[in-house]
Amino acid sequence: MSGALIDLGTVEYGAAWQLQKDLVARRAADQTPNTLLLLEHPNVITLGRKTTPENFKPQKVPVFKVERGGDATYHGPGQLVGYPIVKLQDHDVRRHVRTMEESLIAAVGTFGVRGERKEGHPGVWVQGRKLASIGVAVTDWVTFHGFALNVNTDMSYFELIRPCGLDPSSMTSMQMITGKAVNMDEVKRKVVREYSAASGEEYVQQEAARPLPPKR
Repeated sequence: MSGALIDLGTVEYGAAWQLQKDLVARRAADQTPNTLLLLEHPNVITLGRKTTPENFKPQKVPVFKVERGGDATYHGPGQLVGYPIVKLQDHDVRRHVRTMEESLIAAVGTFGVRGERKEGHPGVWVQGRKLASIGVAVTDWVTFHGFALNVNTDMSYFELIRPCGLDPSSMTSMQMITGKAVNMDEVKRKVVREYSAASGEEYVQQEAARPLPPKR
């Protein structure tokens, strides 16, 4: 069984959010296969369902309040974002989260980064610091939103918020850990390979499902 892989490049958050919702409706109606969107966003802050006032103050970058779980987080250039649009045949959301964690841990491991899980805190952690965030939403047992892996991210933007309720200094990136810039295309290839293995479904490159605004 194969799913669709769509690499969108860099896309404004609002356009990618709408695309996710369109794909969720189509997947729920069995009009499309499971789909993994990979992309980067221009600087943006998103507020999950658990965001509290002390974790977010108005900023000079765009802000979106969304339906995913979790708290406030930042997306921006140099961060690999993945949105799996997957029908959960077993209705097991925790398994879906574990699949993302497992695939990211395996992928970053090929770069010499030893990631791990942290009980009660979804994502990928390296020596007590958070490398990847995970937050999902589910409609008609189809998932959207997903993961954000800090590759060559400008970590100063996390100072604008308390990411997932944490101190900004608790966040890290592959570049910080390895001491050098990491090839994003290579990271994408490894993430797709490991996500395919963890999910038991090969993801094959497809064209974008609908027109999107020009990449910036």
